[in-house]
Amino acid sequence: DMRKKPIIALIYDFDGTLSPGNMQEFGFIQAVGKTAQEFWRMSDNIAIGQDASNVLSYMKLMYDEAKQSGIELRKENFRRFGGEIALFKGVSQWFGAVNEYGRSRSVVIEHYINSSGLKEIIEGSSIASEFKHIFAGSFIYDDNGEAQWPGVAVDYTAKTQFLFKINKGIFSARDNKLVNESIAEEKKRVPFTHMVYFGDGDTDVPCMKIVEMFGGHSIAVYNPDDSKKKKTAFKLKKQGRVSFALPADYSINSETFEVIKAIIDKICADYSLQTLSAANTAVKKTKRK
Repeated sequence: DMRKKPIIALIYDFDGTLSPGNMQEFGFIQAVGKTAQEFWRMSDNIAIGQDASNVLSYMKLMYDEAKQSGIELRKENFRRFGGEIALFKGVSQWFGAVNEYGRSRSVVIEHYINSSGLKEIIEGSSIASEFKHIFAGSFIYDDNGEAQWPGVAVDYTAKTQFLFKINKGIFSARDNKLVNESIAEEKKRVPFTHMVYFGDGDTDVPCMKIVEMFGGHSIAVYNPDDSKKKKTAFKLKKQGRVSFALPADYSINSETFEVIKAIIDKICADYSLQTLSAANTAVKKTKRK
């Protein structure tokens, strides 16, 4: 069987989805001598006071606070903070287990991050190597390797463009030509029907909606210890923005693992059916002697 193996893309938000906190809270905020509450309050005040993007506001605040505290904002420092990130239950075993299940069903599983956080911090996390690509915010660095200015700021609408990049197999943050070109459906690298989006909240809503709208599956996960988060997840399910609201437990015996196996099975069945349908074209009449 020489058919190309179909690719299934699992796309995750990071903060609140794979990790219980915000990535800035695992080292950076402590290093600048603030509490998480203080830092986010200051960031919100910049956004509100200036009517600015929340994402650009937190990046500006990181820059200012680091300068004031004499901390150099270098890639390796960000990565060091990333090494401190806590993960939800089962996350570190999840990728291997899902990949293994994909192999048993003859599909290729790819994992992606789609985050409003910082690429440089995520790259330092223990799971960084599991991802085909990390779509997230990043800084522009000067010749000494110090952060100078936001390079990529990812808000809830910016997140949707990354879905179209995954769809077409584009991994550049600055590309805006290829991503908008019209490509025949069957030439697209990962159809939307082969996407599963995992998120926990507001910045994920447009992505969840788009993936569901185009026939893929979205899952709202919530911290099992946080009743407010649980309410948000079930509200998203009630509104039809996601197919499932599940606790953020990624262990092998979890509900999340059961659901992902069922989704993979469904994608495989749909794919087989499509392939059969495509092969089932009208037979040419044989010439009579």
